[in-house]
Amino acid sequence: MKFGGTSVGMTTGLSQVLSIVLYEHERWGNLILVVSALEGVTDALIEAAHLAQLNNQRGYRRIVATLRTRHLALIEHLPLGSTEKSALQADLDRLLFDMLDVCRSVTEQHDETVKPEIADKIVQVGERLAARIVAALLRQNNLRGVAIDATDLIITDNAYGNAVPDLGLTRERIAANLTPLLKRGIIPVVTGYIGSSITGTPTTLGRGGSDYTASILAASADAQEVWVWTDVDGLMTTDPRESDDARVIPSLSYEETAELAYFGARILHPRMIAPLRERSIPLRVRNVYKPQQSGTLVREKAASMQPAIRAVTAIQGLGMSTMSSSPVAKIAELVDERLFKVSGSQALMICSQSSAQSFVAFVIPTTAGPDALHSLLITVNESPITSNWNSRAVSVVTAIGSRFDEIHRLTSEVLLMLEGIPILALAQGPSGCSLSVVVETQYGETAASRIHNVILKR
Repeated sequence: MKFGGTSVGMTTGLSQVLSIVLYEHERWGNLILVVSALEGVTDALIEAAHLAQLNNQRGYRRIVATLRTRHLALIEHLPLGSTEKSALQADLDRLLFDMLDVCRSVTEQHDETVKPEIADKIVQVGERLAARIVAALLRQNNLRGVAIDATDLIITDNAYGNAVPDLGLTRERIAANLTPLLKRGIIPVVTGYIGSSITGTPTTLGRGGSDYTASILAASADAQEVWVWTDVDGLMTTDPRESDDARVIPSLSYEETAELAYFGARILHPRMIAPLRERSIPLRVRNVYKPQQSGTLVREKAASMQPAIRAVTAIQGLGMSTMSSSPVAKIAELVDERLFKVSGSQALMICSQSSAQSFVAFVIPTTAGPDALHSLLITVNESPITSNWNSRAVSVVTAIGSRFDEIHRLTSEVLLMLEGIPILALAQGPSGCSLSVVVETQYGETAASRIHNVILKR
């Protein structure tokens, strides 16, 4: 079971976590918990790394002091004994002081940028703090919880910031370090988001990587199911922050969910589905505040699942156009390299060409972070490769469903709803589970809303 930052960041959320674990502990032979950093902590740690690189000691010290105060306040309001509180506070201070030492080393090096391996040493502190708090809460309630740093479990390559796990070595580490704990009736509380290289240097799995941690552990430990606990009722037909009409999707296939995650569903990490699909491990997405609800079940495509449009997303994209029929291979390579560094994903390209013009759009996954589009525009505009191309932000609106490649009425329903909206490019995913249209940013919200109306009418 994976619990996100909104679940572990407040006493009300932690009370729900405890209640769920106490209940499910009676129903399952073994539980493995994965926890994220408290909401907003990772962003604060990234900022601390940048301030250290700018030699702003006051700035990064202020962030550390704020984080310490926040975590101590959370501990103070939890029903913990005095001994447990004292031990937890000492652990917290040790982790933060170690992080301060790393920040000081960055300041002393006077580098123009923070080395990715150093940044990973700083940002992984958030998950380590959260895991210790949750484990202490379990112990106080007569459960044998122990915080486990995923640096001892998940072995990755050296792509700091977006590391790729070595599943073979990871499985060996889990058999050696995690399985014995389960056999002794201990509940491991594992840090999400982080791993380590073969030499033991901390790495991270990319933004939102705690989901990925859960699926890696599940596949390596032969789990029966994975549950992602979040603050919404499940995977939704559209972004609930943008539409009050968003509804829970009761069930999805692995392929549909992977497309939904890539094209904008912020609840799940895009890379988390593959390990589960390979071993046919079901995934449930549920609301930590409404545990009585079943949420969304993700599994192999059932024969009874009817072809339908199940969800719609709208995310940012980078649109590039030129008044010639120009090759896009070098441009794709430039964008692909930049996007992989920040999101761990290859650039997904939607291309449209004629004898007189070329247009290409690159999808920017949510795991790339809020500044990815701006950074990408700067990279593209400064490159001589793109001197004849115009670059701008666009919206990529994607209908998620099944059998778009066979049931063409689904495509026609989408296009009919977009009557009057200029379409810059159109692409059907090779899995048959997605249909994406690229439009100017001012039409993105309208296009998504119209497609969502098709879903609501079913």
